[in-house]
Amino acid sequence: MSDSFLYKFPSPLEGYENLPPLPDELDEDGKSFKNPQTGVLSPSYEKFTSGVTNGRRGGFDIHIYYHYSNEDQREFARALWERIRREFPELRIYRFWDRPVGPHTMAMFEVNVFTPAQFGAFIPWLVINRGPLSALVHPNTDDGDELRAHSQRATWLGERVPLDLQMLKAFMDKKQKQQNGTEG
Repeated sequence: MSDSFLYKFPSPLEGYENLPPLPDELDEDGKSFKNPQTGVLSPSYEKFTSGVTNGRRGGFDIHIYYHYSNEDQREFARALWERIRREFPELRIYRFWDRPVGPHTMAMFEVNVFTPAQFGAFIPWLVINRGPLSALVHPNTDDGDELRAHSQRATWLGERVPLDLQMLKAFMDKKQKQQNGTEG
């Protein structure tokens, strides 16, 4: 792929080379294409693919932000946190941070999802129920690149909240030096 991107990206068609052309036939709506049906669901319905971690950390982190100095947002965030714990008890739900922590520049709490089914249920639910709050959704990837996970691979619900990416870059640089044995 092109070297003009900030990051390297594999071809989206990797593993799909030399297949017959897709049909041009349209569905009944006259707008969408008929796709060939194999009768087999993609493995992506059962486990995260494409380098997303399926282990202890969870496949995706969701950071839900609120303005600590805004009493209405604090109360809404607490109520949302409780509702998530009650409706999605299988998810990992963390404590409240009433101040910036790590690269996060606002108060927040975090939720982890571990399977595509959890992601598919929770994210649409959060889109509808997050109220005035913003949320960062980012993958935990096998390569461990936290900077890329919180930036290029991040998705936002609501308004984007500035992150301290310089702090993450320093963390990644230190981690790389330790792996290379160049830091004592």
